[in-house]
Amino acid sequence: MNNQIPTTEKPVENRIDERAERVKQATSNAVASTKDKVGHAADRVEESLHHATDKTADAAHKAADKAAEVGERSRAAYEQTREQADEWLEQAREYVREKPVQSVAIALGAGWLLGRILRR
Repeated sequence: MNNQIPTTEKPVENRIDERAERVKQATSNAVASTKDKVGHAADRVEESLHHATDKTADAAHKAADKAAEVGERSRAAYEQTREQADEWLEQAREYVREKPVQSVAIALGAGWLLGRILRR
């Protein structure tokens, strides 16, 4: 009786090893493919986020420019109004200096008229 291991076992071991190697290779290919797909998706997401950030920054710049423009126009209007009020005040002072009696009479008349209007 021969106690030797039959020769058919070695090819089975080889087939097991070959199949295990094929499974490993398929798994590696699947993982690599998934990494590529995830990488491409991540790149697209990153590109989209950068584009959205650029658009937001551009809109913010436009809003800041518009606000600065409105502020500048407001300052100019304020200065113009202040200059006009100063001019009117100076004209009133000159009138009072030139015609003090008439100025007092106008002030008394305006006060009397205002008092009549406010009583009602």
